Amino acid sequence: IIMKNRKIGFWLSLFVFLIAVFLLVTGSPLLTFALLENPVFPLGNLITWAGLASLPLAIYLGSKSLESPQSKVFRLLSRLLKASLVLALLWVPICALLAGNLSFSFSGSAPSFQGGQTAMRIFWIYTYSVAAAPIFNPIL
Repeated sequence: IIMKNRKIGFWLSLFVFLIAVFLLVTGSPLLTFALLENPVFPLGNLITWAGLASLPLAIYLGSKSLESPQSKVFRLLSRLLKASLVLALLWVPICALLAGNLSFSFSGSAPSFQGGQTAMRIFWIYTYSVAAAPIFNPIL
């Protein structure tokens, strides 16, 4: 039954990832739909968050060698993938702190760090790193 649940988790995670990528690449109008009005929280942020978390989860669930690593290399890869998942799960809270809002909008004229240009650069670096980490994990 564990293997069956693992397979279901893998396919579900992969499906969520592919749907998120499709919606983001096509610029679906769903991305701008406000889940919350005050504060504004667009559906696109939830979709992106699910996509970022589902990729490392799919990789982890798709490889028995990562769940029960037998070698030092696989133990390291498993830990890196778990760290990648944690960073993906923390994406919304960290980005909300950087932007100062849940719509992750930044201003060129923000007088402080939060919501300013430096915070925006960190936001993009963090987002791209979280997205790329599970992809490049096996290469490490």
